[in-house]
Amino acid sequence: MTVDAVRVELGARAYEVRIGPGLIARAGSEIAPLLRRPKVAILTDETVAGLHLDPFRQALAEAGIASSALALPAGEATKGWPQFARAVEWLLEEKVERRDVVVALGGGVIGDLAGFAAAVLRRGVRFVQVPTTLLAQVDSSVGGKTGINTAQGKNLVGAFHQPSLVLADIGVLETLPPRDFRAGYGEVVKYGLLGDVDFYEWLEEAGPRLATDAEARQRAVRRSVEMKAEIVARDETEEGDRALLNLGHTFCHALEKATGYSDRLLHGEGVAIGCALAFELSQRLGLCAQEAPSRLRAHLRAMGMKVDLRDIPGDLPSAEALLALMAQDKKVVDGKLRFILARGIGQAFVADDVPGDVVHTLLEDAIASR
Repeated sequence: MTVDAVRVELGARAYEVRIGPGLIARAGSEIAPLLRRPKVAILTDETVAGLHLDPFRQALAEAGIASSALALPAGEATKGWPQFARAVEWLLEEKVERRDVVVALGGGVIGDLAGFAAAVLRRGVRFVQVPTTLLAQVDSSVGGKTGINTAQGKNLVGAFHQPSLVLADIGVLETLPPRDFRAGYGEVVKYGLLGDVDFYEWLEEAGPRLATDAEARQRAVRRSVEMKAEIVARDETEEGDRALLNLGHTFCHALEKATGYSDRLLHGEGVAIGCALAFELSQRLGLCAQEAPSRLRAHLRAMGMKVDLRDIPGDLPSAEALLALMAQDKKVVDGKLRFILARGIGQAFVADDVPGDVVHTLLEDAIASR
């Protein structure tokens, strides 16, 4: 299989997302052209370090690149002030200079945290994303959104800081636990839902074999990245079109907060549930046919994914409390909740005028069905 290259067109800050097998094994030759001195600092997590750090550092060494690494605890809880401060302090202790490169080797948590650390270190150093999860490869590693979670909500502190290169090695996805792979699929299916019905229909057929079929997996990652790159190039800082990428996320972020950013609900699982709720909300508002949310739920179930609130273990807060969590979301504009709704599969749009009582009733019904 060949390596695909998708370019994120941002003028002088444009970069490539390279997608294919074996990219970690050749990481040294991929990263070397970016370096002014043969040294990088790697931020990763303990789980990824056990699987991929040694091969990655070996590949760098073969290209004459020295490296140091810090492995943070795995999990969403790492994406907060304490571990962020630890990462920044470590990078300073490693004497990372403004012209150096920081490498984020891991999933979305590490990519977001390491990118934010690079954004603020010495007022901005370059970084390279080496995403090791399906979710990170198709979404969080591309587009320059970096940040951490706080007590008030998810991703409320951060910066737009574009990477200099993204290396998406699809071979490493074979090491993912099945649940993590399925969670990443929540972000893949989102792209078909928001703007490419042909891609969605292909996923209905090919989705169940993505975990075992490398060629299909590469196609799914490439198309997802192409769609994100096109949207980011048009709207880097989410003033317009880029908001479409938040399909399902207003519900998702509230549910993640309600479950304490724990393994009760992984981000991609929340996105899948959120997309199902967004289509249900669209149908209740008369925007799309009743078949659309039913078709989506059927596909997610066929993929073995969480689909409804009843699929989340443990207690959940009331509809009022979930609405209050949504009101803290960074997508709130002038105090109004912003939802991504749909007129059908592949036809998403931004809506700022959704009646709160309809959302409240939707949540009440979803909670009652548990």
